[in-house]
Amino acid sequence: MTPPLASSAFDSLRLDAVRDHETLRRAYGLPSDAAMRKQMTELTEQTQRLIGCSSLVLIASANAEGHCDVSPRGGPAGFVAVLDARTVAIPDATGNKRLDTLQNVIATGRAGLLFVIPGRTTTLRVNGRACVSTRPELLSQLTAVGKPPASALVLGIEEVYPHCPKALLRGAAWNPEQWLSADAQPTSAEVTLAQLRKPELTIADIEQAEADTLKYRYE
Repeated sequence: MTPPLASSAFDSLRLDAVRDHETLRRAYGLPSDAAMRKQMTELTEQTQRLIGCSSLVLIASANAEGHCDVSPRGGPAGFVAVLDARTVAIPDATGNKRLDTLQNVIATGRAGLLFVIPGRTTTLRVNGRACVSTRPELLSQLTAVGKPPASALVLGIEEVYPHCPKALLRGAAWNPEQWLSADAQPTSAEVTLAQLRKPELTIADIEQAEADTLKYRYE
């Protein structure tokens, strides 16, 4: 039998958490007219251009039980293809093969995207229906990394929303003067070693594995 999880700060805070929309709205007030009007159901010429400039997109999904996931996808600017004003396709470059996002999309038929442009503070939110396609004629168009992917995540757009730049400005995301020094955080290898919980492995083992993964990242 699996032992019960120890209580956490969440268990305490949820006891008096906000329970309804009315209480939440009283804490914030109403959104501006502009914040509501700029939501659309299809891409404009300008938002298509934003997607063409993006080299990083974050994909939100959930499985049938409601367990959520957010995963990054990256490639050369424009690696996400705009098929028409209400459809985009994201090539799935080979990664860790867990397939969390793709399995979630198969389970629920939904996904949300957040497009990020390095050096720019504008982000674009795109939500809608989703499916996983292995259709050869589609995959042959998605060769931004040099070859067709094994599959593509296709999103049928229901919501397009350009976010204001406040979050990236507050986080100084593109301001090197405010970035932490490299030794202020654990390295990727240190984090992975702690997560794996395998005492026979060393930092050097993980660093070599990471170097190999990056070297062959498009295979």
